[in-house]
Amino acid sequence: MTPPRLLFVDDESGIRLTLSAILHQNGFDVTVAASVPEALALIGKNRYEVLLSDLNIGEPGDGFTVVSAMRRSQPQAATFILTGYPDFESALLAIRNQVDDYFTKPADVKTLVSTITKRLTQEIGSAEAVPLRRVSDILREHAETICDEWLRAVGENGDLSRVQLTTEERKDHVPAVLQELIGRVERDSADTSQQAVGAAEEHGRVRFRQGYTVAQVVLEARLLQRSVTSNVQANLLGVDLSTLIVDLVEIGESLASLLEISIRAFQAESQVDRGSKLPL
Repeated sequence: MTPPRLLFVDDESGIRLTLSAILHQNGFDVTVAASVPEALALIGKNRYEVLLSDLNIGEPGDGFTVVSAMRRSQPQAATFILTGYPDFESALLAIRNQVDDYFTKPADVKTLVSTITKRLTQEIGSAEAVPLRRVSDILREHAETICDEWLRAVGENGDLSRVQLTTEERKDHVPAVLQELIGRVERDSADTSQQAVGAAEEHGRVRFRQGYTVAQVVLEARLLQRSVTSNVQANLLGVDLSTLIVDLVEIGESLASLLEISIRAFQAESQVDRGSKLPL
């Protein structure tokens, strides 16, 4: 029988040397790659039955880029991740539809070989590359849930709940924030839209008039970021792993930018208010 062709991707030369030799001894035709570009080039030129990739190849999480490329171009290939971070298990389990399994470094060789071999002997139907989602799709699909969870967190926070507002007054800015996050991801742009700038400024002015402090504005924004992040984490199935890290970074930067704009407007409104109260 022709030995299964396996692509092994890891930026540590020692691991590439030793593990590739062990895999070869166990009947695999092993090709090694030391970087993401090298791995992508090999995937584009050759066919493989198995991909075994380190999770962090130079940059955190960029092993997902290799996995995503393999799943797109060779969807029948078995894909496995090596990770040195056992606490990352929950995220890996959530994306099982794109990774057949994962191994924690230092991997037990017998378990690794038997798991790969078992996967190769399974009857796998004709697989087709499925369209993958961006994080923006999760935000769009779960916007109502994000808002509801945020409102619940605000209501449970003693500091924020002391500011008496209606539900609509409390959440009026959230749809605009989520729309800007979606837009930033899909535009692949680091620039905040003019519409979002205006909405963030108005939010800051309104929160001042409603009796918020700057600390409460920041706390409210942090709770919104937590709600966004938790919903993304809970809905990772089918997400394009090659863009996941970039999208999450973009969302974090966008939220920070909007908060900064709101605080500046809040402080400007405060100065106007103090000026209007000065004796003539």
